[in-house]
Amino acid sequence: MRASALVAATGIMLMATDLSAAEIKVLTAGAFKPVVTALVPAFERETGHKVVVDNDTAGALTKRITGGEAFDVVVLTPAALQQLAKAGKVVDAPPRRLARVAIGVAVKKGDKAPDISTVAAFRAALQSARKVAMIDPAAGGSSGIYLTKLFDTWGVGDEIRAKAVLVPGGLVAERLVTGEADLALHQISEILAVPGADLVGPIPAEIQNYTVYAGGLGAGARDRAAAEAFLAALSGAGAASVLKDKGMESPGS
Repeated sequence: MRASALVAATGIMLMATDLSAAEIKVLTAGAFKPVVTALVPAFERETGHKVVVDNDTAGALTKRITGGEAFDVVVLTPAALQQLAKAGKVVDAPPRRLARVAIGVAVKKGDKAPDISTVAAFRAALQSARKVAMIDPAAGGSSGIYLTKLFDTWGVGDEIRAKAVLVPGGLVAERLVTGEADLALHQISEILAVPGADLVGPIPAEIQNYTVYAGGLGAGARDRAAAEAFLAALSGAGAASVLKDKGMESPGS
């Protein structure tokens, strides 16, 4: 084959590849982002698609999508997905449950871990801490909303608010590394994503609150088949080990 013919043939193949590849925009709640980003490289290699990931709190993502932001796949709580389906923003189908995650306690790497083995010990650790970092409930973070209600139920809400370092979004445990707080409360998957933080453990089982995450397809997905393929990858066989590594577990029924 002459060089000119080879170049032409190569060009045709490249055009075909470009036409079959899609860019998939994924919006995910912060706690599930480590799982998404861990699964992206293999998916891109196997399919040729490109995945662009953006994260925020569940409340903020709901507002962004309701406000018209375009996306292909979204990972949120089942309740939030049902709300978006009613608004015509997500395909009206049962949300695909992907994982659940517990709230954990963290300290700066190398610091002494407090006793959180019982509800009384956990409460004492909170009250003796200089500053407690947690997601700002006003930003729509699941753990922040739950913990604020819990502290108010205990009658120590004002006391904890006075020492709280409220984080509007992102990795709460980073406030340990900067020295802004000496105790952090956040989803375990997000604590594990901070190299300078040590996970002490989950909060006691009696007061634990699991957040379930599920996936949905955007009603306006640019390439429905590509978006469905990525959503399938999030719940496929390859996801199980990633979930465990990132501090998450099966969502159950």
